[in-house]
Amino acid sequence: MIRGSIVALVTPFDEEGNVDYKRLRELINWHIHQGTDAILVLGTTGETPALSEQEQDEIVRTAVEESSGRIPIIANSGGNNTEKSLAKSIKYEKMGADALLVITPYYNKPNETGMLEHFYTIADNVNIPIYIYNVPARTGICISPEIVAKLSRHKNIAGIKEASGDISYVAKLSRLIDDDFSIYSGNDDITVALMSMGAAGTVSVWANLMPDKVSKMAHAYLDGDTEKAKKIQLEYLNLINALFCETNPVPIKAIMNMKGMRVGGCRLPLGPLSSANRRVLRSLADDIDKE
Repeated sequence: MIRGSIVALVTPFDEEGNVDYKRLRELINWHIHQGTDAILVLGTTGETPALSEQEQDEIVRTAVEESSGRIPIIANSGGNNTEKSLAKSIKYEKMGADALLVITPYYNKPNETGMLEHFYTIADNVNIPIYIYNVPARTGICISPEIVAKLSRHKNIAGIKEASGDISYVAKLSRLIDDDFSIYSGNDDITVALMSMGAAGTVSVWANLMPDKVSKMAHAYLDGDTEKAKKIQLEYLNLINALFCETNPVPIKAIMNMKGMRVGGCRLPLGPLSSANRRVLRSLADDIDKE
């Protein structure tokens, strides 16, 4: 079980818009030294839909090689085509990924039997943990707590990244699952709230910018210091909200670049940050410098 802070890592691009694998290696090492507990590559924040299959494979290969067993690497292998997701899952396991993130199939909007079989098909054919990814704002479908509970009984389905933003959903889910199935907050603004209902930590966009703070917040809660966790959550709430002023990962990459972290822009169809939101993020970046 991974507990604490999992960064949903950005994909760094160079000035020509190519994946910057050297910078990717540097970011992985930085997260290890900053106390991040695991790294997710090829997630939403990693702009996976805009990456070629060859780039996706190389990102997983680079992350596994650079981590060298020092930190778990979770690779997103999900999609809305079950056979393609299965093939990716098997491939990433062979590459050395420690776990897989599998999103609920989008656009297709599967019924209950289809949803179950999608995840079972993948879980039956790999030997590493699978984390379900529930993000209805992106997919147009919310996997029910009852289906998650059924899936949680499979030996290879280890948890869920829950990004619906619905706290009552997590409360219902927590009543239906066992302690060996992990819930991770997929929304940076309510991580502590979800941990109060049993979440094991967070899969965080904010951690790209301030991994030490996210790790300290999550581990403070896990260690029983709920007041410290709450204080960190609320202290940075304005910043967290600003990181989602436009479609992720446009704001996080913009503020990372402001801080000299050299991650490049976003690939189309994601455009640059608006000038108004850039001013807001610049002010927040300046505030971080004053700490």
